[in-house]
Amino acid sequence: MIDILQIVPLRPEVQKELETRYRVHGMADFDRVASIVRGCVTNGHSGPAREMIDRMPRLEIIGSVSVGHDGIPVEYARSRGIAVCNTPDVLNDDVADLAIALMIMTARRLVVTDRYVRSGRWPREGEHPLANRASRKRVGILGMGRIGKEIGKRAEAMNNTVAYHSRRPVADVSYKHYPDLVALAKDSDFLVVIIPSTPQTRKIVSRAVIEALGPTGILVNVARGAVVDEDALVEALTGGKLGGAGLDVFVNEPQVPEVLFGMDNVVLQPHAASATHETRRAMSQLVLDNLDARFAGRPLLTEVK
Repeated sequence: MIDILQIVPLRPEVQKELETRYRVHGMADFDRVASIVRGCVTNGHSGPAREMIDRMPRLEIIGSVSVGHDGIPVEYARSRGIAVCNTPDVLNDDVADLAIALMIMTARRLVVTDRYVRSGRWPREGEHPLANRASRKRVGILGMGRIGKEIGKRAEAMNNTVAYHSRRPVADVSYKHYPDLVALAKDSDFLVVIIPSTPQTRKIVSRAVIEALGPTGILVNVARGAVVDEDALVEALTGGKLGGAGLDVFVNEPQVPEVLFGMDNVVLQPHAASATHETRRAMSQLVLDNLDARFAGRPLLTEVK
């Protein structure tokens, strides 16, 4: 039976299948089994680091139960002949749905108005102050990959005007392409961030971008915390230089800047964009399917290139 190192769990029904097909070891067993494991189950930010890879001479595949792989040294693994697989596509709808939900929740202040009703203030204080609409606005999307396209479809269906920034224009996309991110932010009511976290994209949503979005603009981040200058974001929200933010991700998760907790113009989520039963099961299944393919000598389904 093939030995697998498991850093993160899969969904229970898929975990059972994993344990039926493979000899699974947890991180507590790493020192004992490092020399024999041939596969590793992880996610995009939990490794394994280079030092761990060096201690696993028989490792053939790293299966990540996420799309992002910023916590895995992909190029180094590839140089050692180790395939890295992720879980694209199966979570596109859920992430796009949450991006749009954060747009609506932040603009319409749905968390605040929910609290207003639950606290019994409505009968005592009357109608809640007006909010802002989330339709017929300008939506800028940072990143126009699979999920960016799904966000664009949803935003367009709400009668929004959609534009985007990426390193180069995307061939099959009709939305206006902005070569300059600051210019896109300046021309947007919402800026939705959905790009991978890489050294090149770290803090790409800079102070200049945030301030260009402006005191009525809303930033939505369903990508990674590292792609936004979080200090600049907090300062802009505190100082009234940004209208609001819908945030699913943060720099030092699960730690979130506490100053955000008291802000009524901010909606916070616990990195939950793909957190539905259906999608998390599909993601887990894809990890298992890639392991099975590797050890059966079949082509991998979703190898990171």
